[in-house]
Amino acid sequence: MSIRQITIIGTGLIGGSFALALRKRRFAGLIVGCDRESALKRAKMRGVIEKGFADPADAVRGSQLVVLATPVLAIVDLIGRLGPALPASTLLTDVGSTKAAVAEQALRVFGKNAGKRFLAGHPMAGKENSGVDYAEADLFQNAVWFLTPLPGQSLQEGLLAEFAGWIDQIGARIAMLPPEDHDRLCAWISHLPQMISTALAAELVEEFGEDAPLLPAGGRALREMTRISASPYSMWRDVAISNKKNLEDALFKMEQRLAHIRENLTTRALAEEFEQAHGLKKSAVRKK
Repeated sequence: MSIRQITIIGTGLIGGSFALALRKRRFAGLIVGCDRESALKRAKMRGVIEKGFADPADAVRGSQLVVLATPVLAIVDLIGRLGPALPASTLLTDVGSTKAAVAEQALRVFGKNAGKRFLAGHPMAGKENSGVDYAEADLFQNAVWFLTPLPGQSLQEGLLAEFAGWIDQIGARIAMLPPEDHDRLCAWISHLPQMISTALAAELVEEFGEDAPLLPAGGRALREMTRISASPYSMWRDVAISNKKNLEDALFKMEQRLAHIRENLTTRALAEEFEQAHGLKKSAVRKK
């Protein structure tokens, strides 16, 4: 069965951008949104969706693909609420920033059929701004789209293969790994950078006040390091809760690293830190 109708629950930045990307790549089916009435109105005005419903049960009716594009804890809840009522012919997927809790819930709800009913995913794309007004069709261009397949799951057949094909068509690059590995990796490459940016921005406000012209004075480096500090707490709260252990570990090790730098500002050890850090860029260059 081909995908003729898609429901996107959560028509914000990621959900809205996915819809716009599909349209740009000539998806000919119906795209249905589910959100608050005000958000649905904005999504319709931007051409993100054709139809919208506030109730998820109404929104998923008739869709072959349902995309959960809400914060992680809401995704877990929606799998439990929607999963048992969805037809076996409907594929449920998500774009949540953590995957272990999501995969566990899918296995609880769908049991032995989970591999045919649910596909856990996480596009590594976004902005510090939220909402459909910031959605764009090329958001996923050259971005990694993590998939964390369930046991025995194959992306080579049916709706799973068709959905994977659309991920490729919108310009993203699929990478697959187990949910636990995904969460540990993202704690370092996504969640820790967010917390560092948040901590730096909060400390600057504490030190100099909200009205100090720090960003113009600090230049590009400060702007880049604090850009994502404007990200919404509502999303990152769920990330912190659902990936607490991995994030705690990453933060603890970063605290140790910063303490080491603080204690060696006038020793050769500081130069060694710079040398080791340069290896990150060198590795990226070698892989091009």
